[in-house]
This record gives sequence, structure tokens and C-alpha cells, in this order.
Amino acid sequence: MPINILITGGCGYVGTILTETLLDLGHNVHVYDIMWFGNFLPEHPRLTVTQGDIREIEKVPMAGMDAVIHLANVANDPCSDLNSKLNWEVNVLATKLLVEKAIDHSVAQFIYASSGSVYGYKEEPQVTEELSLVPLSDYNKTKMISERVLLSYTDEILIQIVRPATVCGYSPRMRLDLSVNILTSQAYQNQKITVFGGNQTRPNIHIRDMVGVYLHFLNQGDSIHGIFNAGFENLSIMEIAQRASSKIKSEILVSESNDPRSYRLNSDKLLETGFNQKFTVDDAMDELVEAFQNGRLKDEDKYYNIRTMKELPDLF
Repeated sequence: MPINILITGGCGYVGTILTETLLDLGHNVHVYDIMWFGNFLPEHPRLTVTQGDIREIEKVPMAGMDAVIHLANVANDPCSDLNSKLNWEVNVLATKLLVEKAIDHSVAQFIYASSGSVYGYKEEPQVTEELSLVPLSDYNKTKMISERVLLSYTDEILIQIVRPATVCGYSPRMRLDLSVNILTSQAYQNQKITVFGGNQTRPNIHIRDMVGVYLHFLNQGDSIHGIFNAGFENLSIMEIAQRASSKIKSEILVSESNDPRSYRLNSDKLLETGFNQKFTVDDAMDELVEAFQNGRLKDEDKYYNIRTMKELPDLF
């Protein structure tokens, strides 16, 4: 049965494909996005797109919504470090105001995109949802605190929190600043791949599986609640580089890294709810290479969040 869904950040990397998929399934979607990185969504009779700042809560459309999928945030460590005040206002304060507005409008379901990086550096062979959170950056601290804020409202609204791995694969609103994507891009563009460190292990999830997780939560409703990891291939940065080199023969150069994050996500809790992984890192690399080859994708500054944000007027 079609429902009304608000997606904050619906013009983003994951949000664009999520929005298109929900429309294909017959739902009514309202996207609210500041559009720092543009809008790649085609027009659709059941889609409304509003450009706006998530901090201006009075402008966020909530009347008549059945569910909220909250993706909007200042994404990744470098971007968050550009403006600490903006980072905390968007990632924490706006999340609190948004869930309160959802409750005031009797919205049934609130799905939140946190981050698998909230765990920080972990030596455990499998990182489950029960392990302690030791975020290493301001960005990951905002995600941890937003989770705690949302969990305080579970008596008033269904809260579902996802801790995604690093997402990979093609989207019309592309990001080439994510590990699989950037290493594949380097292989295609230069036949040289620069690896910073290399031994750090990172979990990965294909963008269509990421979308699938949100759909799964919508479909399962209140039978699923709480916090869930979402990541299926735990690979070292060097392993990712080697896979990219196997697609397009490339020289791998190693440099020192100042990013110590290393952890292996365990997503058994999610799988036990009936979710099934369908796509792989290799699938992501293949579709990126194809997108480069057919001209749909080029290595441009607009696909790197930090480069775009540094050029935004009135950000600082």
C-alpha cells in the first residue's frame, strides 16, 4: 500500500537512488534537501522536492507523513571539520527538532542514518551493536549523540537506527570520496592507485543494498526497532586497491595515513530480520568502470564533498 514518506537529504548520494526506488514502488515522496551538491532527481508526479535548510524546522514538511527517513547531515570528517558549529547544529540539533516535529504530527516511523564509524578503532574480530562506541572525530561524535537523542523518544515513535558501512557504487549524485569509489576512479583515470596506510579494515555496502535496508525497515514496520549495523564485506584498504587493480591493471603506491579507523562490522542482527545482501564490492567497481567508459561519470570536483563545500558561499 502506498505511503507518504519524507526523505531529508533525498538529493544525496544514497537519497537519490532511494527516492527513485520508492517512487518505482508506488509511494509518495517529499524530499527536503539544501542541495549543496545539486539535484539529480527527475520530475515525477508523486515526487515533491523542497530546497531548504534542515535547521529551519518550521519549513520542513511533515503534515500527512507516514514515515521519515533522515539522511541529511554534514557528511564525513573533513566536511564536518570545516565548520564545527554547522556540524553540531545540522547533525544533532536538527535531528532532535525533526523527531519532535514528527511526533507532533503523529508520524509512525523514523529511520535514521547513523554511521558504522561510531565504533572507532576496534581490535575485536567482529563489531556488533553491543560494543562500546568510541568515536574518533567530531562527525562520528555527532552521530553517536544523535542516536542517544533518538532513543530517548522510543516511547513516542518507532525509531530505527542504521549504522552503515562505507557505501560504494554508482549514483546519479555521485561521490568519489568514498574508499571503493575513489580507488576505482584512480585505477580508471591514472592506472595508479594511492593507498594511505593500507592495513586498516573497513566494512563496505553496495548502494543498492543500502537502499534495500531502508526499504526493509519500511516494509517490516514496528517488528524491527533499535540499532542495526549494515555492512557485508570487511576489506582492508589494500585489498580494495588490489581488487580495483584487478579490474584495471594499476600500480599501487603506499603513503602514510593519519586515519586510524579500523573495524569489522558484523551485521548478523540485520540478517536475522530477513534482510538479504544482493550486491558486492565487485559489482560496485564494475558499474563504476562502465559509467566511466560510457561517459556517464567523470572525475570532477563536484563528486568530492570537501571540494564542493569549500566553495560554498556563506558557509563560514
